[in-house]
Amino acid sequence: MIGLDNPIHIMFLLVILLLVFGAKRLPELGHSLGSGMRGFKDAISGTQTQAAVAPAIERHQPAEQERAAA
Repeated sequence: MIGLDNPIHIMFLLVILLLVFGAKRLPELGHSLGSGMRGFKDAISGTQTQAAVAPAIERHQPAEQERAAA
């Protein structure tokens, strides 16, 4: 049987990943993979997270205030 439909195949793959990357590196890989997938999904849907929008708003406010004062 070919594929990852069997739990033994998934466990075998996880053991191989553990041997190749090590126990310390796997959480870092998972975190970076998750953030990359989240960024890709946001780019596809065209939405931005609140953390990305707030700094952009703060950068534009002083310029608008300077124009109003002039």
